Amino acid sequence: MSFRKLAVFFTCLSCSVIVLAQAPAAAPQKDPRIGQIITQLEAVRAPHQTAISPDSKWVAWVVKPQEGRGSVIEVAPLDNPSATYQITACPEGKQGDENEIAWSPDSKKLAFFSDCNNEHQQGLYLAEPAAKAPAHRLTSFHGYADSPQWSPDGKFIGLLYVEGATRPSGALAAMKPPAGVIGVEGLEIQRVAAVDTTSGNLQRVTPSNLHVYEFNWSPDSKKLAYVAAPPPGENNWWVAKLYTDVVDVRPDHIEEQPKVVVDPTSGHSPIFGLQIAVPRWSPDGSQIAFISGLMSDQGSTGGDIYLVPSSGGEPKDVTPGRKASPAWFLWIDDHTLGIAEIAGGSAHLFGHDLNSPENDDENSLTLAEGVGSGQQMMSVSVADDKQIALIRSSFSNPPEVWAGKLHDLKQITHYNDNLKPVWGKAESVSWQNEGFDVQGWLLYPTNYDPAKKYPLIVMVHGGPSAAVTPHWPGAGFGGAPFSALGYFVLMPNPRGSYGQGEKFTQANRKDFGYGDLRDILAGVDTVTKKYSIDPERVGITGWSYGGFMTMFAVTQTNRFHAAVSGAGIANWQSYYGENSIDQWMIPFFGASVYDDPAVYAKSSAIDFIHKVKTPTLVVVGDRDGECPMPQSFEFWHALRDQHVPTELVVYPSEGHHFVSRDHQRDVLERALSWFEKYMPAQ
Repeated sequence: MSFRKLAVFFTCLSCSVIVLAQAPAAAPQKDPRIGQIITQLEAVRAPHQTAISPDSKWVAWVVKPQEGRGSVIEVAPLDNPSATYQITACPEGKQGDENEIAWSPDSKKLAFFSDCNNEHQQGLYLAEPAAKAPAHRLTSFHGYADSPQWSPDGKFIGLLYVEGATRPSGALAAMKPPAGVIGVEGLEIQRVAAVDTTSGNLQRVTPSNLHVYEFNWSPDSKKLAYVAAPPPGENNWWVAKLYTDVVDVRPDHIEEQPKVVVDPTSGHSPIFGLQIAVPRWSPDGSQIAFISGLMSDQGSTGGDIYLVPSSGGEPKDVTPGRKASPAWFLWIDDHTLGIAEIAGGSAHLFGHDLNSPENDDENSLTLAEGVGSGQQMMSVSVADDKQIALIRSSFSNPPEVWAGKLHDLKQITHYNDNLKPVWGKAESVSWQNEGFDVQGWLLYPTNYDPAKKYPLIVMVHGGPSAAVTPHWPGAGFGGAPFSALGYFVLMPNPRGSYGQGEKFTQANRKDFGYGDLRDILAGVDTVTKKYSIDPERVGITGWSYGGFMTMFAVTQTNRFHAAVSGAGIANWQSYYGENSIDQWMIPFFGASVYDDPAVYAKSSAIDFIHKVKTPTLVVVGDRDGECPMPQSFEFWHALRDQHVPTELVVYPSEGHHFVSRDHQRDVLERALSWFEKYMPAQ
């Protein structure tokens, strides 16, 4: 059966999980502890967005309800957080998804999205927290909307909008089944739309031939700066440019092409071949700052911060040589940036004085935690007086909203005060390899006894441009459940990761699976020597890039005794022609597969398949556009042919990021059972 027919076959079986194995396999015998662990993981009530009002009097947040579906919005005075109440567009007794909160510049109104209406249609609503008046609908959307942002004058709310969308924008969501003229028909283009805050009129204000990924209003509310590329949007973020454009909300306005301010696809650019994120106008409107670096996924941001005149010109790196990866920032004043960065696997918040950068450490805070406001990676909500709101969590502390001054943050929510981890303690570990400082996180087995020997599971993060930072785990695929079952779990940040500077992030170019694997193996050596770990019971797992590294690692070494590959890549040459995001590969491989097939073959696990001895479970979604299902099928097929114990599980209607809770649970249960079978903790 051809891959094309196979994909259709899997798509048609849309109501069940499909398991392919060497022989008809019964459902795995589940350790009774697995269900208990997952239930405990699901017990967290996690805030996932927060915003402080510009006058710092109010803080709002989004959280899942105590019971039922969707999400709710709660708000409280900052000086009396116990006086919390709910803001909603839902009639009494009804529930919906309510999220995407944004304060007006005068702090009087809170904008939010809600689908709690008779049509279950997403709409934009306004509420006045101080008045405790009912929210009213400003407009409804006939498509997909995201990222609301008030104009500084308060007259408009800008947002990203896909008219008539059939799916969320981006490559993580399940791809539409292919039909029609591929690459031409059915394109869904995300544009900036402006909603009049008085009338509710919605007008798209960016050109119809550009897919916009993120945007920022100019201080005078007359222009936008945005990162955009021609469609298809899920593919072209890696070659997106920085534009400025005049905001014209007249219904009959004539589209004009915006001004290109920075073009990283030009060989003359100092950021040639890199990616752009987080554009921000300076307070006086004369400059635009942005982050640029080698980034493998939109939304997973890291690099250096650059400045460019808003009229165009040469970008200037204002954070060169940092041993960290800025992920988000905003302007504090005309010469100061407030920055959130990953530094050695931890979060670092600091003020960067453009005139005196040597004073950065005078106003900084390092947290061995995951932080963010829920708007963007590591974003922080900041009031006019510089008080902040953010969500903090770690491996030992569940997520809660905190707010206040940088060095005097107060806990606002207390949803999870009685929640305790069922996994072991976490510890930052570091080692050196080939001139690099490498860091990772180690989870101990629960109820650790140093007199015993324990197995180790290496969990490789996705990306590769990403990093493991401390956070309370969800109920999906992750290291904490393995720890709870009695395993050590090493989560390394090898070369190619964020946290050690841009040189470190770019060190895996044209070298996937080699230097990064050597960094990981050096980490395994470090922890097996230092901790009570059995070197004969070491396994490996990961998702996306971590899935590729799992596939590749078992072709390069027999040190791993069991493996679980999630959404992996077996054959970079065939992958290039199968995925929906081939633009991401050029910066990492240096050329297309058609111009330099050898560099792709060098890192293809399938070319070393005869060396595999490790029992390997392979899991994937059937509509994954980032790491298409045929890659997992090819790897499983080869292992089966080599008589290596293996199993392939394909999840229907899932993209790169699984959305079905049942599927998330099933993946985790199968992974835990696989390691229990081939390298049990007892």
